[in-house]
Amino acid sequence: MAEELTVLHQTHTWDLMTLPPGKYAIGCHWVYKIKTKAYGSVESYKARLVAKGYSQKYGLDYEETFTPVAKMMTIRTLIAVASVRKWKIFQMDVKNAFLYGDLHE
Repeated sequence: MAEELTVLHQTHTWDLMTLPPGKYAIGCHWVYKIKTKAYGSVESYKARLVAKGYSQKYGLDYEETFTPVAKMMTIRTLIAVASVRKWKIFQMDVKNAFLYGDLHE
């Protein structure tokens, strides 16, 4: 949890502000997960701070939702093209990513 909070603070994920009159803050909660290796031994402990988005109301807290997700067929196509063109492929783990991070709510 401490590592997650440190990263959120370093990336300026949010700023503390006073809420406008008549507005309410959206809550959040911690989600914990134990990642295991193939044979069941513990690899790492994960903690994520997530917003309770289900408490939002259309037209009041948000206008639209969008979640960028890569489809498996797209990934396979890219790997096939890279293979034919003999491109190098690298894999990386992203610890903390915020796409389209500027929120106005």
